[in-house]
Amino acid sequence: MATLSYCTVGPQAGVASRRSTASLRSSRPNALRVTRLSGPASPLLPRRGSVAVRAAEKTEAKKKGDFGDSKAQQLLGFRQTEEGEELPKWKIMLQLSKPGTWIPVIWGVLCGAAASGNFHWFTAPYGRDIFEAIACMTLSGPCLTGFTQTINDWYDRDIDAINEPNRPIPSGRVTGQDVAIQAIGLMVLGWAIAFNLDQARGNEFPTLTAIAIFGTFISYIYSAPPLKLKANGWQGTYALGASYIALPWWAGMAVFDADTLTPEIVAITLMYSIAGLGIAIVNDFKSIEGDRELGLQSIPVQFGVEGAKYITVGTIDGFQLAVAGWLFFAKEEHTYALVLLGLIIPQIVAQVRYFLPDPIANDVKYQANAQPFLVFGILTTALAVGHINGAGAFTNFFN
Repeated sequence: MATLSYCTVGPQAGVASRRSTASLRSSRPNALRVTRLSGPASPLLPRRGSVAVRAAEKTEAKKKGDFGDSKAQQLLGFRQTEEGEELPKWKIMLQLSKPGTWIPVIWGVLCGAAASGNFHWFTAPYGRDIFEAIACMTLSGPCLTGFTQTINDWYDRDIDAINEPNRPIPSGRVTGQDVAIQAIGLMVLGWAIAFNLDQARGNEFPTLTAIAIFGTFISYIYSAPPLKLKANGWQGTYALGASYIALPWWAGMAVFDADTLTPEIVAITLMYSIAGLGIAIVNDFKSIEGDRELGLQSIPVQFGVEGAKYITVGTIDGFQLAVAGWLFFAKEEHTYALVLLGLIIPQIVAQVRYFLPDPIANDVKYQANAQPFLVFGILTTALAVGHINGAGAFTNFFN
């Protein structure tokens, strides 16, 4: 099942899969079956490709408990409900919206607020910025990311019926009417919050509302035919990266100072999103056999494991280094640039130690060791932009 999570929209989503309706069956004892891992592969980006695993490996993973408490995973949307297990309807609908995928976009909003240079904890008007930040996070996470995950599950219902029949929609616990009510309700609520924040901030042009509507459109064409961006490796992975970096950032800036969202900053965040594309590719290596069988053009399928792993590290490192260079040379933000460089180095070390030797076996270990540094690199860049926009050095959140 594929998911797209976004800022005020966005792909990203939970444990995603971008599969067309298909069933891989075989009479062999260990026949391949397209399925998903039951835990998030990354603190920044969700797993978007389905993973082909043998039956014995799947059983062993289940014995190990996968990635934590199964009840919590179910509620967060990372694990299907056990067969015969009864849940209240509200829990099923919450599971459908995948709360676990809200966290990265909330972080993105935080970075956007920092980049505006106009977020204040302690100065007058007391509490206003905090309230508006929470409202923007609610719009970005529960509302519009929840909308995205809901429609994503709907368009993946056929493949989920084969691979994860106990998920809310294929199990029959959630009907098409339920999906429509939740998706439309979350979308309208998200747009309403965006419009009211624009009004509260006195934006002459409703910048945040426009971002919300644009993100909603991107999330829809990511999942739905005929465009279905997730079916193409380059389009789908970049949509994921941009929705976790650029779109939330834009939303946070639009709330606290829409004028700071200049074409230059839009370009820089879109460039940074290419690093997010690399992270999305990491999640496709284990699904290479299933992707090839289904005719899906993921990057590992197109370039092979050897070629794709160097494309992956090149996009992750190259564009972070480009942003560091922009800060150092173009903006003369030397301290921030050096901090960002210091956060890139551990990522390169993790790539050499874990990812490049075996991107399939070591993907989770690599992401656990590298991605925290990428996440804080995004925040460092946001703080640098905030400093350019008038905030004190490293004090964007302490005014």
